[in-house]
This record gives sequence, C-alpha cells and structure tokens, in this order.
Amino acid sequence: MENGNDGVRLDVWLWAARFFKTRALARQAVDTGKVELGGQRAKPSRNVRAGDALRVTRLEERFEIEVLALAAMRGPASAAQLLYRESEASRLAREQARAQRAAERAGYHPPEHKPDKRARRLIRALGDLDAS
Repeated sequence: MENGNDGVRLDVWLWAARFFKTRALARQAVDTGKVELGGQRAKPSRNVRAGDALRVTRLEERFEIEVLALAAMRGPASAAQLLYRESEASRLAREQARAQRAAERAGYHPPEHKPDKRARRLIRALGDLDAS
C-alpha cells in the first residue's frame, strides 16, 4: 500500500482492489464509462487519491465506494478489501438486486435430458407455427 499524495492510475487501482481480473479489463471498463470518479467519467490514466468517490459498474452490480488507501500491486483479497469502503446504500441495493435475480430464476427448471427424436420434431413443428 502506498500513502503518497501523487496517487495511482485508476485502472491500476481497480485491478489492485480486485474489481477486475486484469488491468486490461479495468482499462476497458473505464474507457466505456462503467467507472466514474467524483461523478464524472475518467480516463484510465487519471490518478486516484485517498478520499476519492468512485462508482463502479461490473456486469449487473453497481458499487459506490470511497478510496481509503492506494496500491499499485495486486495482493490478496483480504488486503484489497482494506483499500476501499462501500457505502451502506450501495451494499443494500446490490443485495436486493441479487435477491431479485435469484427469485426470477427460482421458477425455471432445466430439462433432465436432451429431447429425443419425437420431441425435436414437435419443437420444430411448434416453431413453424409463426411462419404460416
């Protein structure tokens, strides 16, 4: 962990804090606007300093965090969690979204096996109903 005032590149910090698996993915997320620094889009080379507010969107999850410490090297997950603090509202919103996605999937039961020849014919026939 660094304690200097010069800061660390945004894409490097996101990688070190384990928000993205590779630095290239972190850079791509910043370039595509999935990371905001202080409420504004930032470039990957922008320096992050302790106390900065970040909003990170990763797949279906959105994190609103405050930078507590800087790191230019990726370490263990336990060390990465000490680099930032997530807001309580952000954590609750992520948990609610996760619970909602789980509830939506709860009614789906995948088939136990592949359809046989007769079932495939029926599936094809049902698909052709829209064509007529």
